[in-house]
Amino acid sequence: MRHFGHVAPAVRERLFFREPCVFGADSPAHVLSAALGATLYSPATRPRLADDIIKQVARGVVSMVLCLEDSIDDSEVVGAEENLVRQFADLEARGAELPLLFIRVREPGQVVDLVRRLGSAVRLLSGFVLPKFTEERGAPFMEAVFQAEKACGRRLFAMPVLESPELLHLETRRETLRGIARTVDKYRERVLALRLGVTDFCSAYGLRRPPDMTAYDVQIVGAVIADVVNVLGRADGTGFTITGPVWEYFRLQERMFKPQLRRSPFLEGRAEELRTALIEHDLDGLLREIELDRANGLLGKTCIHPSHVAPVHALSVVSHEEFSDAQDILRPERDGGGVMRSAYTNKMNEVKPHRAWAERTLLRAEVFGVAREDVGFVELLAAGVVE
Repeated sequence: MRHFGHVAPAVRERLFFREPCVFGADSPAHVLSAALGATLYSPATRPRLADDIIKQVARGVVSMVLCLEDSIDDSEVVGAEENLVRQFADLEARGAELPLLFIRVREPGQVVDLVRRLGSAVRLLSGFVLPKFTEERGAPFMEAVFQAEKACGRRLFAMPVLESPELLHLETRRETLRGIARTVDKYRERVLALRLGVTDFCSAYGLRRPPDMTAYDVQIVGAVIADVVNVLGRADGTGFTITGPVWEYFRLQERMFKPQLRRSPFLEGRAEELRTALIEHDLDGLLREIELDRANGLLGKTCIHPSHVAPVHALSVVSHEEFSDAQDILRPERDGGGVMRSAYTNKMNEVKPHRAWAERTLLRAEVFGVAREDVGFVELLAAGVVE
């Protein structure tokens, strides 16, 4: 699979200076963690789940979470597990191209049990999402993933969700973060990414951000994100990929909006008009939050609606200017440090302070591609939206 793989090759060639790389479930972990992109959640109770998954591949989705936790009622868990086993068998029989598939479980015991029940179809599974992760709760989950991996004989990843009250509350946050750090470091090879459960953070204080505000505008939430990145997102080799929080709103009327995006492959002279249309269709808050995610060290995003996927991926593509700066900073002859004017002559690039940023940027460029000089977000979004 690849990002923008659902786009015609000729269109990709016009959009990208360097196209996104091809990757798969067996790719190196550092590639997969950067490539998760817009991870689309779906309740495991959906009766046509296999059809839904295949449909989302055609819309550019490369990672999905099939949820047995908060998205379904407590009384539905047994039926949802049975449905998952049936749907995985259906997917295996079809042999269709699939995204990276993860199951969000409730309890550690479900991990080994589901791997056993999936049988040969477990080869379609990339791992598990682990809710309300703390050191106390997380260790049994991680051990269960380790045991399940041994039982099925294939690599399985874990994606812990950081969403517990202990992490939110100021008096317990520091020790909770230390405990999480100890746990994920112990199982580092199997932790693909850390996910933020901002909805649970808001719930603890009876809050819900409106569509014109980002998670960072809710200061109590922004403070937690900052502390999580501070402890768990460092660029010194000890950190992990941390994904952006879910965007809850999807009032975008896709059928009305798609024709506006599809009038021209490059939308010549219409960029400002379409940016206005994006704002009017309630995407402005989402776009600002994606930009703030990246500015705060997060990569990828939890999504609950397909209309969010294309914006997340369009804003993840590396601009030609970013790519140029990153390459200049990482040239071998610059190893000793120094400062130079950027090729775009609009900033100074300092080799040592900007090296970690440049390395991360080139990894993002590998998985999401590099846009041509004259290609921006609107053109990438237009290409990514599927009728």
